Amino acid sequence: MKIDYATKLIRISGETIEMTFFKGKVLLIVNTASRCGYTPQYAGLQR
Repeated sequence: MKIDYATKLIRISGETIEMTFFKGKVLLIVNTASRCGYTPQYAGLQR
């Protein structure tokens, strides 16, 4: 799999981080629909 290290991510805090920070590390990205109404437990996880 080819990784685009020019990609930038936004942390939950609003801080921008570049993919190069994770180079050579294992990274798991999970995309969830946190505002769909079926995930009330996410509020507790976020705290």
